[in-house]
Amino acid sequence: MPTYEYRCGSCSHQFERFQKMSDDPVRECELCGEGVERVLFPVAVHFKGSGFYTTDYARKKTLPASSKDSDKPKSDECASCPSKDTNACAASS
Repeated sequence: MPTYEYRCGSCSHQFERFQKMSDDPVRECELCGEGVERVLFPVAVHFKGSGFYTTDYARKKTLPASSKDSDKPKSDECASCPSKDTNACAASS
């Protein structure tokens, strides 16, 4: 059952009630008997998965400008390496 929060307009007493969604709302304060209103709170929404801004449209990290020397393999071993990434090659470090 949902929890609803109410606030009294005259004495400012705030209280909670567990009620079915089909139940009528509380109409009077449990302390002074005056009218009450239901207090609404914003809900937190967290979107997960693909299709949302943070995963699909976020700003891409830019790579630093490459120089002419970085395009060349650093050793003969890098030229024959199956990985074309010379930065990941063990021989280049």
